[in-house]
Amino acid sequence: MDREQLRAAQAPLKESYRSDPASAVVTLRATGRLGEDVSCNVETGRALVRAGLHPATGGTDLAACSGDMLLQALVACAGVTLGAVATSMGLIVRGGTLTAEGDLDFRGTLGVSKEAPVGFRDVRLRITLDTDAAEPEKAKLLELTERYCVVYQTLVGRPTVRMAYAADGGA
Repeated sequence: MDREQLRAAQAPLKESYRSDPASAVVTLRATGRLGEDVSCNVETGRALVRAGLHPATGGTDLAACSGDMLLQALVACAGVTLGAVATSMGLIVRGGTLTAEGDLDFRGTLGVSKEAPVGFRDVRLRITLDTDAAEPEKAKLLELTERYCVVYQTLVGRPTVRMAYAADGGA
């Protein structure tokens, strides 16, 4: 997709969202079903992913780890966002690599220490690009990628998250 194709695809959406802001609010949804051996089968729209315990919590490494999936979502979102921003800016990016790393203290997850946090305490996203863009253009590209990456902004923004139990009548 080139710059003009991207603009043509996004222009009617932007106009619609300007004239009717409520139309820009879209609810995304993820669904999973409890599986065997402490697992959850998550529907991705393209495939079924079996998520399970990380080996550091007693897992076998035969199922996807949800912590890894979170980092993968960050990489995917940042990569797609970077591509869209580069296209919009008219920058040629021949390739690149995005790597996300996160540090977990599994003492918190396993209830070994109340002082140890549950969840990532530090997440790093590293981006390397194959481009001839000048340093100011690369800096702007990374700034806008950070600004518009949904997963990145969600992680740094700490949204309100609620958990609820809903009885489904045994279905």
